Amino acid sequence: MATDNAAVNFSELVNKNKQTLARLKKSSRLLLHRRDGEDLVLTTAARAEQDQTVVSAATRMLGAMARREPGSMELLLDILPDAFPWARFLPEADVHAFAVELVDTMRAADSVGNSASVAQMLIAWQHTAEIHSDPELLAALTSDHGEDYGPVPDPRDIA
Repeated sequence: MATDNAAVNFSELVNKNKQTLARLKKSSRLLLHRRDGEDLVLTTAARAEQDQTVVSAATRMLGAMARREPGSMELLLDILPDAFPWARFLPEADVHAFAVELVDTMRAADSVGNSASVAQMLIAWQHTAEIHSDPELLAALTSDHGEDYGPVPDPRDIA
C-alpha cells in the first residue's frame, strides 16, 4: 500500500464515487479539493483510529518521560530546536515554558481526543519566536510608548 496522498476534485467523489473511493486502497488518504470551501481529507475509520492511537501513544510516552525520568526536561529542551527550528529565537526562559506547555497541552488534548489546541499553541509559540527573530519588531512590541490608548473596542461592535 502506498503512503502518498491522492488528490481529486470533490466532484469526482460525487460523480464517480466507486472509482474515487477505490483509490483509498492505494493511498492512506484522499485529498478532496473543493471550489466553494476548504479542502477535505477522506480516509478510512480504521486509518483514522490508527493515527489517533499512534499520536496518543507518543503523547503519553512524552508526558511520562518528561515527568519521571531524571534529566528528561533537559533532553527535551535540547531537542526542541531540532523539532522546531524557530525555537532557537526564543529566550531561554521561553524555551522552557514552551516545553512545559507543549507536554501539558498534548496530554490535555489527547484526553479529549482533539488536537486543535496543540496546533493553536504551536502556532502561537512560533509567532512569538518570529517576533524575537526581528529586533525592530521586538523593540516596537516591547517598548513603553508612554501612552494609554484607552479601552479597546469590542470587535463585535465594529462593522
